[in-house]
Amino acid sequence: MKAASLTGGANYFEDFKAGDVLRHARGKTIEPLEQVWVTNITMNTADAHFNEHLMSASPWGKRLGFGGVTISMVIGLAAQDTAENALMELGLDKIRLKAPVFHGDTLYAYSEVLETRDADRPDGGVVRFKHYGVNQDDKVVFEGERTVLLKRRSHWADK
Repeated sequence: MKAASLTGGANYFEDFKAGDVLRHARGKTIEPLEQVWVTNITMNTADAHFNEHLMSASPWGKRLGFGGVTISMVIGLAAQDTAENALMELGLDKIRLKAPVFHGDTLYAYSEVLETRDADRPDGGVVRFKHYGVNQDDKVVFEGERTVLLKRRSHWADK
């Protein structure tokens, strides 16, 4: 089996053009277990994530989801279209958590291609994306830029 057959055919460096906007196919409902587990393993002890009693009197009225989970979910939802042919993740920048995420919210992702440029190696090119996460009410909860070194079809597609 060729390695190229295991990834999408339309997500090589050559497939991305500045200005393209992608709506990623899947949504993901954030389960309470996922929120609490990731919050625990990152040693985040903020009451906002663990103390339902305290948070019931807050402006939100319930526990808040950990921003690290929001970031991971949105980048993950975008991965099938933007990372399957990645050679290397080069950076995450301008991360903004725009609105709270709660247990049970469903997230969706969009990506805009901000820039494409040649890399310092012939088998790859650099793409800078702006990722957006929205909840089930279409409210933007996340924005962030991600720079990726992607395979060039000319070097990898038949491998």
